[in-house]
Amino acid sequence: MAITQAMCTSFKGEVMQALHDFTTSTGNVFKLALYTSTATMSASTTAYSATNEVSGTNYVAGGNTLTNVTPTTSGTTGFTDFADTTWSAATITARGALIYNSSNTNRGVAVLDFGTDQTSTAGDFTIVFPAAAAATAIIRIA
Repeated sequence: MAITQAMCTSFKGEVMQALHDFTTSTGNVFKLALYTSTATMSASTTAYSATNEVSGTNYVAGGNTLTNVTPTTSGTTGFTDFADTTWSAATITARGALIYNSSNTNRGVAVLDFGTDQTSTAGDFTIVFPAAAAATAIIRIA
């Protein structure tokens, strides 16, 4: 079993069908769910699943709701991002995560691979997203 960081292939086609709206306040709701090292996720992941999702103190199945950063462009790159998200006072161990569109049948957006298990014990478990810029945003179309 493995988690491979990737933009979900299905998401790439769905963007062309206007199935994902990242606009702040009026767009779709996106979530981030955490997964154990026994999960298998990659570019072929199409939707959120509770299979091998983490469980623990202060973690709710389905994960956290993300705060969108309205898409913009810089040069020839379009990009969007999210505000950092935290599970407070959590006791969990996660190897990766899935960003998904909970407004649109839980369609997968991107798989994140942490490289190794990350653990919090009665502490904050925080996902820090890169800066919202053309070269660093978590979602970029160049």
